[in-house]
Amino acid sequence: MKRFFLLFAALASFNLMAAPPPGHPSPGQARDMLMPDKPPAPSELPNMGKVLSSIDANDFTYIEVDRAGSKVWIAAPKMVLKPGSTIRYEDGSVMNDFYSKLLKRTFPSVMFVGHVAVVD
Repeated sequence: MKRFFLLFAALASFNLMAAPPPGHPSPGQARDMLMPDKPPAPSELPNMGKVLSSIDANDFTYIEVDRAGSKVWIAAPKMVLKPGSTIRYEDGSVMNDFYSKLLKRTFPSVMFVGHVAVVD
């Protein structure tokens, strides 16, 4: 009887330890948060501006954006853009005085982003 009780107690405590705390995402939800299968919707991208120009370089497109009267450069996975298009893009890693060997050009500042959506 004592063995049965110890086995039962061990199994019960294992089930309690295996259950995530309330509000914790399941393993599938956590995977989707870290590696989503689809890109975010344009409304989920916080930055917006008009494309002034773009330059393709290997796997990247460097995009000059007019953001409320201020010109900024972003780099995104290669894509086709037309000057005058309105885009939304996520925040990314900013590199100051970035030199592109391929383009033989220094950008004063460029933000590398993973997602850009054309909205107009």
